[in-house]
Amino acid sequence: MIARARAFVRAHWPALRLRTILLSVLMFAAILPGLSAIFLRVYENTLVRQTEAELIAQTAVLSAVAEADWPGAPQVPFDPARRRVPGYYRPEPATIDLGSDPVLPARPATVMPSRPPDPAAVAVAARLGPVIEETSRTTLASIIVLDRNGTVVRGFGEGGNWRDLEEVRAALSGQPHTVLRRNDSYHPRYSMEWLSRASALRIHHARPVVVNSRVEGVILTSRSPRALFRGIYQDRIKIALGIVGTLGLIGFLAVLVSRGIARPIEALSRAARDVATGGGGEVPPAPATAAVEIRDLYEDFGRMARAVDRRSRYLRDFAAAVSHEFKTPLAGIQGAVELLQDHDDMEPDQRRRFLANIAADGRRLASLVTRLLDLARADMARPEAGLSVDVGPPMMRAVDARADRLTILNRLDAHEPRVAVPASTLEMVLSTLLENSLQAGATTVTIEARPTADAWVLTVTDDGPGLAPADARRIFEPFFTTRRGEGGAGLGLSIARALLAANGATLDLVPSDAGAVFELVLPLAG
Repeated sequence: MIARARAFVRAHWPALRLRTILLSVLMFAAILPGLSAIFLRVYENTLVRQTEAELIAQTAVLSAVAEADWPGAPQVPFDPARRRVPGYYRPEPATIDLGSDPVLPARPATVMPSRPPDPAAVAVAARLGPVIEETSRTTLASIIVLDRNGTVVRGFGEGGNWRDLEEVRAALSGQPHTVLRRNDSYHPRYSMEWLSRASALRIHHARPVVVNSRVEGVILTSRSPRALFRGIYQDRIKIALGIVGTLGLIGFLAVLVSRGIARPIEALSRAARDVATGGGGEVPPAPATAAVEIRDLYEDFGRMARAVDRRSRYLRDFAAAVSHEFKTPLAGIQGAVELLQDHDDMEPDQRRRFLANIAADGRRLASLVTRLLDLARADMARPEAGLSVDVGPPMMRAVDARADRLTILNRLDAHEPRVAVPASTLEMVLSTLLENSLQAGATTVTIEARPTADAWVLTVTDDGPGLAPADARRIFEPFFTTRRGEGGAGLGLSIARALLAANGATLDLVPSDAGAVFELVLPLAG
């Protein structure tokens, strides 16, 4: 099951860029404190509006009972058909906003009224007393009944007048109204209550009692909003789930960063140490969850590791071949010198023969050193930018140098495309191929060309005896030669191929039944 899930994820995982992963992590880390603050403020505002909604519901019920029980109120039987009239239902939403609504001072003491309270309001308040008491006992809200002049007929401040209060004034004009006021009797009980904006506030809601289209009284309620921390405690399960979700998202991002960046880099570091200790050029494939840049880094590192491994093998083989090539002439020189030292009475002709052998071996060593320097320069060559070379002039120089000893058939057009290979390299490569054909006993060499989409293929064919299959496989190896007895160093073709490779060109031997066929693939200029 886990293996199938991993295979599915590996097959469908999107290729994410490193900057995308880092930006996501940083953005989330940056907005997390803001989200927490916004959550607390929104949550607290929701608690305040919930308290206001409770007060609205209480005053709506009490004002409806008072209107039905008011002396002189019409007794109209309820018609269920009224419910189907559009606009019959008129929900009253909460309007308080802690962020924008002003906070008024605490409710002042009542003032003495200039006239006695309305007897009808007093009678209705007395009959509503048990209902108000039970409601207040359950909801903890302060419920006060005022007459049409703003005089308190029941509840806190009874006998006084609150006509000048903003909420009472609005209710006496026929509109329910809610305000926020400071609560001077509030005393913090918890050390963290200073974080709450609503702890020291109280919500006041006033609703008119309308009888025969006239405001006869006001139901005034007030209550402290639900405490933020109590609300958090009551909703602790939901909040805990939110915290777990947030931590889960952070954990997912951490795993994403680990699998997309950290773990691939650690694996690449281990591969680098393995390559450094000679462990070979194999690099593990990049994980499917790695970022795009990490995958590119794996590919580049793999190419580098393979190149280092090839170069290491090349250096080992090269060192062995050089030591072998130098050992033979050096052994001859050392032997001849010892004989000359041990035989002072050696015949003059014999002495001249030994000295000639020493001179020949010295020339061979000098030639080897020169060719080794040429090979080193070829291996270290770098491509030249913006090359655009006509093949004709360097080819003609190579042909003219051997025209007296070879029949060279040039089948190139006068307007062949230009190539991105230095003229000196082209002349050196063609000279080497022609010289090899001449030394192999060929009498005729044919030079042809054919274009491809992005290259120019040059074919050099001779009529010599060709190469044995075993020799053909090693023809480009340094120091391999079929003319060792004639002093050949076996470096010409290696140098030619290295010079061409430096500019993106190739040199290969094409299998043939007769003669030797070499093919040069030269990239087009531009």
